[in-house]
Amino acid sequence: MANMSPKKNPIPEQDPNVRNKNFEEVALGYTVEMAVDEANRCLNCPRPACMSGCPVNVKIPQFIARVREQDFKGAYHKILEDSSLPAICGRVCPQEKQCESKCVRGIKGEPVGIGRLERFVADWNRENADEMPEKIATNGHRVAVIGSGPSGLACASDLAKLGYDVTVYEHFHKAGGVLAYGIPEFRLPKAIVQKEIDKLVAMGVNIVCDATIGKCMSIDELLGKDEEKLLGDDKYEAVFIGSGAGLPKFQNIPGLSYCGVFSANEFLTRINLMHAYDERYDTPLMPIHVTAVVGAGNVAMDAARCAKRLGAENVYIVYRRGMAELPARKEEVEHAEEEGIIFKTLCNPVEILPGEDGFVRAITCIEMELGEPDASGRRRPIEKKGSEFTMDVDTVIMSLGTSPNPLIHSTTPGLETNRHGCIVTEGDEGKTSREGVYAGGDAVTGAATVIKAMGAGKAAAKAIDEYIRNK
Repeated sequence: MANMSPKKNPIPEQDPNVRNKNFEEVALGYTVEMAVDEANRCLNCPRPACMSGCPVNVKIPQFIARVREQDFKGAYHKILEDSSLPAICGRVCPQEKQCESKCVRGIKGEPVGIGRLERFVADWNRENADEMPEKIATNGHRVAVIGSGPSGLACASDLAKLGYDVTVYEHFHKAGGVLAYGIPEFRLPKAIVQKEIDKLVAMGVNIVCDATIGKCMSIDELLGKDEEKLLGDDKYEAVFIGSGAGLPKFQNIPGLSYCGVFSANEFLTRINLMHAYDERYDTPLMPIHVTAVVGAGNVAMDAARCAKRLGAENVYIVYRRGMAELPARKEEVEHAEEEGIIFKTLCNPVEILPGEDGFVRAITCIEMELGEPDASGRRRPIEKKGSEFTMDVDTVIMSLGTSPNPLIHSTTPGLETNRHGCIVTEGDEGKTSREGVYAGGDAVTGAATVIKAMGAGKAAAKAIDEYIRNK
């Protein structure tokens, strides 16, 4: 029976005053009854606009129709036709700006909870079917993938399905890229990420960790084009660069070198990959009491909420624009507010102050006001002279965006990049200025979303297949 309720089925969550003290997942997921009821809100449009909002074009009405029929296994396999990471995308994709933004139910109410249904389907399959793919016979052609984040995993998955012998090189000691080091456990449990990686390995993908391309091996070596270090028969016929954008940006203000100042990348990596929150590991962070997080994107929300869970009494989001201009997802902002994060908007840091021991003791900010829109369309923040004030803090986390690490392009002659350090590609296929070298994800676009990176990886896999077959 059709469900014409104007609102989504709410998703069960941990109580805010409980979850802000643990790293367990905040959202608990739909029950079967909730999922079927939500699926009945879908109108099964003959021309589904929702699919046009999905960077990988998941067949949304078709998988939802299977949920409605309680064919959850069929729904899962329908998603897998286009997306290799449904359990991850159902949790971290900004559906409100993508598929759900196109849903016709959103015109006079809330759109269908597409992301929540995708998560439900993936979780149901993992808990009830838990299928592992069979190893795929190789076609004799070898491709190297640099980076095991969402673009690299998507590219490797699609190439493996086509029979390619794929090796993924990962800089860190654990695969997953930003899915492993950047997104906290309470938003994306690492067991789910590992499960997806295990499936790739079962298909025959080889993953090599602790391998920094540009240091231990160059792209020319991978392609067998370095005359001094030829790989011979072990060379690769093509390379995909999905190394992400892991180089943090900082404000040019005094005090960045004091103890207690972190980039959000370092802070989250220490927590997510080095388990700084878990007393069973010998990798703790310094004690945190009062934290200022500079920036207001999704990464800033993650850092602030982690600081709260590490025991900080007060955590401030310091942002130079207003609440209406926050770039983070609405859901993440709401979760942060519920958990006690304090938003100090329309102010900007100008100096970080030390104590006698060299550790951070305070941060000086200046109040801002919004002027005319800038090139991005957002109103430009302007300093209010004489409005400086100081907040006592012992930790400052800079979350001002990231850019690609220059290591790969600086060690790859002829690889064209733009002024932001992003690799330049032709069209949507990921072809770079070097023959046989393709790129996608944040290494090309700068920091973006998981699903967009996946879309780039899939497009590059198709282009690599065509390149090798034509060659």
